[in-house]
Amino acid sequence: MAAQLSVGVIGGGYAGMAAAVTLAQQGIPVAVYESAKQLGGRARGVDCNGMRIDNGQHILLGCYHHTLQLIEQVGGDLDRDFLRLPLQLTLHHKFELRTPALPSPLHLLIGLLTARGLTFAQRLSAARFMLALRGMNFRLSDDMPALALLRAHGQDETLIRLLWEPICISALNTPLDKASAQVLLNVLRDSLNGSRADSDILLPRIDFTALFPQRAAEYLMQHNSQISTACSVENIVPQENGIGLVTSQGTCLHSHVVCAASPANTARLLRAVPTLQSVAGQIEALTFQPIYTVYLQYPAEVRLPQAMLGLDRCFSQWLFDKGQISGQHGLIAAVISAEGRHQELTHEQLAQKVGQELREQFGIAEVSAWHQVIAEKRATFSCEPGLVRPETAAPLNGLLLAGDYVAGEYPATLESAVLSGLKAAHSIIP
Repeated sequence: MAAQLSVGVIGGGYAGMAAAVTLAQQGIPVAVYESAKQLGGRARGVDCNGMRIDNGQHILLGCYHHTLQLIEQVGGDLDRDFLRLPLQLTLHHKFELRTPALPSPLHLLIGLLTARGLTFAQRLSAARFMLALRGMNFRLSDDMPALALLRAHGQDETLIRLLWEPICISALNTPLDKASAQVLLNVLRDSLNGSRADSDILLPRIDFTALFPQRAAEYLMQHNSQISTACSVENIVPQENGIGLVTSQGTCLHSHVVCAASPANTARLLRAVPTLQSVAGQIEALTFQPIYTVYLQYPAEVRLPQAMLGLDRCFSQWLFDKGQISGQHGLIAAVISAEGRHQELTHEQLAQKVGQELREQFGIAEVSAWHQVIAEKRATFSCEPGLVRPETAAPLNGLLLAGDYVAGEYPATLESAVLSGLKAAHSIIP
């Protein structure tokens, strides 16, 4: 039966490549159509000033089991590919949470009770909150803004600012007063409340295209499948014996199609098919949040105190020392998630602000040789309470949707994208 199947995958990001690898593993031939010149989608490597950097400094968590398994499946080595750090949240000179080498949930509770920068009452309040969530099985009867949930459980403003807000912004890329409390609880359940290793932070030593999509492409070519880059899909054409794809390189017929393009491109393709217009409307109703990444190249001897740490009430939210992570010495990446005042600045002004913060916080007197600001203005959907997200199965026989915005328990993360691709693939596998 598998020999009769032929699947077209629109989009070579993490969702599309996860679907393609899973199908190819089962002997189902796949054709991937990627409009860009390189694979990876919104998690991809780019060349800048003679260096390979990412379009955004993403992180993975130990609980990203499906993403990590796929990386290994296509030839990755997790020990070599990642700098793996036990959970440690540091806001420079303001707050630090370190988790000891104890079984879950003791590692988190002890970490909270010994956190620096909080009063004992605040530490106890945070620990009680996590215990209350465990008692609720991390489920709410009705969703609400995350900020409302935190206040209802007695988390004061300092505790929210130093602990819960950085976690929420990092995970959901949505401001606390807008973010879905239930989705935040899903993240806390599977990371902080999971096994000891599930809360580990994994910082990739190589760029995000090399980490999975490029290896996946090589895997596909070894499994009777093909990859077409710089090949855009112009139209989806339902036919009696399958689904036709009109591409910039010709027309192809497939028994099934996994549409793993960006939300905007997916909505454009679906809008042209009458039976798919309602789903297109669902996607078009989503709102989006930005992620800005500011790279600054300093002399090779410039280092941060840690490979990753945050700043409190600065433009920079999280800083990554690429020298300690990937051997790109002197390269600092500053990540600014979600909407905010930084959007009012030009890229030049923002880079200057970040450079000023590095001087003030760490005494970095050297001038950066170059800087690069990468602004993904529609980086993720705005993860709000009660949000209706499109389902995997589209109302057209043989068409599946994949992407981090598709219905699921998680916000727009790499693991969410991969899970959506796996679900689409398993809907096709006999």
